[in-house]
Amino acid sequence: MSFAAVLGPMRIKFHLDEQMPLGAVRALRSRGIDVTTTPEGLRVGASDLEQLAFAHSQGRVLVTCDADFLTAVAGGAPHSGIVFWTKGTPEVGELYRWLSLIYDVLEANDLSSRVEFLP
Repeated sequence: MSFAAVLGPMRIKFHLDEQMPLGAVRALRSRGIDVTTTPEGLRVGASDLEQLAFAHSQGRVLVTCDADFLTAVAGGAPHSGIVFWTKGTPEVGELYRWLSLIYDVLEANDLSSRVEFLP
């Protein structure tokens, strides 16, 4: 039996950028989903590369609508995955539904170094 089989699936952990609505955080956490946010981590104003490095250092998928992060990863910045909202900031319920779905159907390694574009 492999080590991964003993541990089970590696659950996704999220980090929400400062543009994401914080109202969804409580709902995600009530489901037991591990979520950090830029404001809670006192990272508001940190550079995009610093934000990306923080999320990556903790194995977190960055959730954002800031296209500057796409530029950073196109330039080779390492990351644990990005969920990118193509139409700007989502509503709280929309954010909760999409992140819950991603959490339910994917494992952390499924998003590693990938960008998932959502409407």
